[in-house]
Amino acid sequence: MAYFKQFAFKKFGFFDFQHDILQKLQQDDYSGFIKIVFVKAGGKVVIDFTDYQLEQDALFFINVGQYHQFSENCVGTMIYYNRDFYCVEIHDKEVACDGILFHNVYEIPVVLLSAQSSLTAQHIIGEVKSEFERDDSSMEEMLRILLKQLIIKSTRLWKQRHQQTVEDAGAEAEFTRTFSQLVEWHYTRHHTVAEYADLLNITPKALNKRITRYSNTSPNDLIKNRIIMEAKRLLAHTNLSVKEIGYKLGYDDPSYFIRLFTKQANTSPQSFRQLYAPQPSKGGAF
Repeated sequence: MAYFKQFAFKKFGFFDFQHDILQKLQQDDYSGFIKIVFVKAGGKVVIDFTDYQLEQDALFFINVGQYHQFSENCVGTMIYYNRDFYCVEIHDKEVACDGILFHNVYEIPVVLLSAQSSLTAQHIIGEVKSEFERDDSSMEEMLRILLKQLIIKSTRLWKQRHQQTVEDAGAEAEFTRTFSQLVEWHYTRHHTVAEYADLLNITPKALNKRITRYSNTSPNDLIKNRIIMEAKRLLAHTNLSVKEIGYKLGYDDPSYFIRLFTKQANTSPQSFRQLYAPQPSKGGAF
């Protein structure tokens, strides 16, 4: 089952997959869409070069530009839409997922589902499918409401998994999310902890203390990890030279950028590109 709808510039669609996701991803170009992918237990998924062998059902939140690949045995549903249909940055006050499910510099946004939460997610996805059958004048808004429901419920599950309680979800939890957003917005221009501390009107020492309170990774490592992740995506997705990628990420000295990448990734940019560059015989990676 596969459906697609366009409302002026707003685009929304979905398709089910059952051991055929590679063929479906090769049929159309989904690279410009934000994707929410429900995958049943047993499948293997690679997101931003990290492998997930699923022992339980899961939801993956994949932004434009993220590297993703699915094994042939994956079963589930992919919902996809463009920023005109729903932009998490603009509607962040509604769903509070920016910096958590999307643009999260701490970890890859995946929500592992219990039996009950999986049924809830599948119910919402079922409602999305029903809307396509109705196809009436309120379809666009209803699809947006269902999308919000899926995002909000997933954000709550993510917070529960990361032990963000009601008391804890105040100033400190919001601070870590704000830092994540700032890194996402500025990583091509700001490379140091001091620059982000200035944006937050605190000292570098205070920033380090507040971030390491809830994360095993320092602010400096989080900044560098985001830069290197983008470099990896560009190496895998594009034909830009290593020098051009360095410039794009704010490094005027190609030698310094190569040393930084090699240190952070434990391999050179060229070696990494050889591992992950798209090959005609492989599918499902963008």
